[in-house]
Amino acid sequence: MIQRILTYFEKYSFGVCAYLGERFSVSISKIRLFFIYSSFLAVGFPLVFYFLAAFVLDIRTYIKRIRTRTWDF
Repeated sequence: MIQRILTYFEKYSFGVCAYLGERFSVSISKIRLFFIYSSFLAVGFPLVFYFLAAFVLDIRTYIKRIRTRTWDF
């Protein structure tokens, strides 16, 4: 049961930790732990950053998709 939940979040989460991990060459699990621990210490401020980053990444992929459709003639 727990493995199914973890697999669901791995596949369908926003991808912020994966993007940051690839960008800065850091383990994804370390970035996730950083967000978890810092959200307890900073009373949720990292969660605000996480959701903003997820929003920006979602818009970025949407713009890339539109841009490729525009130039595919």
